[in-house]
Amino acid sequence: MAAERSSTATRLRALGTALVQGPTAARVNRTRSPRRSRLTGRAALLALVVCSLVVALAYPMRQWVTQRTEIADQRRQSERARQQVKQLTEEKARLEDPAYVEQQAREHLHYVRPGETGFTVLDGGGAAKQPKDQGAADRPWYSNLWDGVDSADAAR
Repeated sequence: MAAERSSTATRLRALGTALVQGPTAARVNRTRSPRRSRLTGRAALLALVVCSLVVALAYPMRQWVTQRTEIADQRRQSERARQQVKQLTEEKARLEDPAYVEQQAREHLHYVRPGETGFTVLDGGGAAKQPKDQGAADRPWYSNLWDGVDSADAAR
């Protein structure tokens, strides 16, 4: 309020000076009087409060969003774990069935019952295909070692 009183006093002083000087000077002084700022004390205080609230709430809001994301990730992982448990339970139930175990042993291990004759067909032509040499990964480690020694010796 002190700022409003001083501005009112200033205006009254300017008006009194203008009246003493005459009617034309009063018009000139009125147009030259300092304009009052549009930013009042209340508006400045309101802006300060709003900025303070934004700054004060920024970090907690970021934490909240991060936590919500983590909760969603945990729920997805939990759902995946439930599905895996369900699949493993079904697999366990199948493995407890003797007929399924026998079928898997016949298929993967080439087991036969006593009295049966087992045949293994390598390919349609009767000749086994030789695997292609894919490099050092298909050979034993000691062959790779000696090849390395030989190639190092040949480089000299």
